[in-house]
Amino acid sequence: MRWVRPLSIVGILLGTLFFAFSLTPSLLPRPFAVQGVISGLSVTAGYALGAIAQWLWYYLELPAPRVRVARIMWIISAVVCALVVVFFMWRASEWQGSIRALMGMEESVAVQPLGVAVVAFLVFALLLTLARLFRGTFRFLSEKLQVIVPRRISNVFGVLAALGLFWAVIDGVIFTLALRAADSSYQQIDALIEDDHERPTDPEKAGSPQSLVDWQDLGRQGRSFISSGPTAAQISAFHGSEKPEPIRVYIGLNAAETPEQRARLALEELKRVNAFERSILLLVTPTGTGWVDPAAADPVEYLHRGDIATVTAQYSYLPSPLSLWVEEDYGVETARALFEEIYGYWTELDADSRPDLFLHGLSLGALNSDRSFDFYDIIHDPFQGALWSGPPFRSETWQRITERRTPDSPAWLPVFRDGHVVRFMNQEQGFDKPDEPWGPFRIGYLQYASDPVTFFEPESFYREPAWMSGPRGPDVAPVLRWYPIVTMLQLAADMAAGSAPIGYGHNYAAEHYIDAWLKLTEPQDWSEEDIDRLKDKFRSQQGKD
Repeated sequence: MRWVRPLSIVGILLGTLFFAFSLTPSLLPRPFAVQGVISGLSVTAGYALGAIAQWLWYYLELPAPRVRVARIMWIISAVVCALVVVFFMWRASEWQGSIRALMGMEESVAVQPLGVAVVAFLVFALLLTLARLFRGTFRFLSEKLQVIVPRRISNVFGVLAALGLFWAVIDGVIFTLALRAADSSYQQIDALIEDDHERPTDPEKAGSPQSLVDWQDLGRQGRSFISSGPTAAQISAFHGSEKPEPIRVYIGLNAAETPEQRARLALEELKRVNAFERSILLLVTPTGTGWVDPAAADPVEYLHRGDIATVTAQYSYLPSPLSLWVEEDYGVETARALFEEIYGYWTELDADSRPDLFLHGLSLGALNSDRSFDFYDIIHDPFQGALWSGPPFRSETWQRITERRTPDSPAWLPVFRDGHVVRFMNQEQGFDKPDEPWGPFRIGYLQYASDPVTFFEPESFYREPAWMSGPRGPDVAPVLRWYPIVTMLQLAADMAAGSAPIGYGHNYAAEHYIDAWLKLTEPQDWSEEDIDRLKDKFRSQQGKD
């Protein structure tokens, strides 16, 4: 029977090596279930390459070794592969432990070889079954077509027809149903009103009875953003004198039908609460769910003593990976509409009395914030700058700057020209390097070398990423090595299912935001002691979360 075919020996050997390589460390520590999936995908990739190579060898009618020689070769290869797997599985727990130690995480249970092997086998078996189902479909269609067209032509059309059929089932049925289920679930979550988020009564608050934005239309993330953050009393207590309440304006996805209408609503709400009378206006592009990271938003309000207004507009309620996949243009449209509305009004104000305008975004928010404006449209009257943290690898501006960095700077912390416009920082180095004046228009990137959202590369499928060569970032394991195909799968898993403590990976710390905002926005009259005191305050809050 065609469904019960012998496995390719070369494929098994190469798949075994790929399984061993998949156990090596990547950017983030992995639980055994995720490790098992990565290993299963790696085995499948290795097996496919080996099977194709074996088929191609026989198809080209190249000489095959004699039976006795072939058996000796297979035995030696099998023994070597088995030894490699044993060695790599023995070292796997130590490798994962080294990453956890590097990030200050508690020791976890050792990698479970049996569990990893079982999950890997199930993934491999499932994918092999699908591959053979595809092959069977192709052959069935090809044989039917051979009645009316030549064999080679029928093979081509058979492959195309099988691809079309499989894609229709996967994209039109499985993906569609999954996305609808996710969309419905996240929409219901977005509509929830938590008991601890009561509608504000202060008329200066968005969502209050006097507000132009209904409390319900703020959405879950919007209500959380408006209800949280430092109050005037908290800021006053920290500084020892009376300070104003920071202004926060949030426009939920359901507040208006189009991005342009939501942007106009945001502008009118800012006018209503006199946001343009503050010294700082911060335009934030949220993540896919509409979340604004409090580690970024709260410190800057303390740094500017409450004399700041923050505005943002939701464009989705899906997580960033899903939003980027199915609603990529929609996020850009919303970010651009909000920027054009706010910036357009801001340019009409007196330059000596209007607030300093800054942009901010984390992750997908950084990508959409970057795409929200064109330099040629603002060069006549530029805003003050932008802070983009954890920029996704797909960010075109970030890619170009990183590629054009000075040769002596690493890819994970580039130096771009003389640092007059663009600067990078991480946990250990701030925006104070290079040691040159930072110009009036400033773009700052806060990124960790262990962030897979930033440093994933599809090209790692066939080449070593630049950030792996030369000195490693302080939060990247020295034992990390590049392997074709496998490394890409590992980084993809880190991006989709990885987790790290605050200050590593894609989890940015408030104390690093404090350093970033200080250099970028230059609030006045901050001593080193006060900065340390503010960092201690957020570290203590971080420990309670």
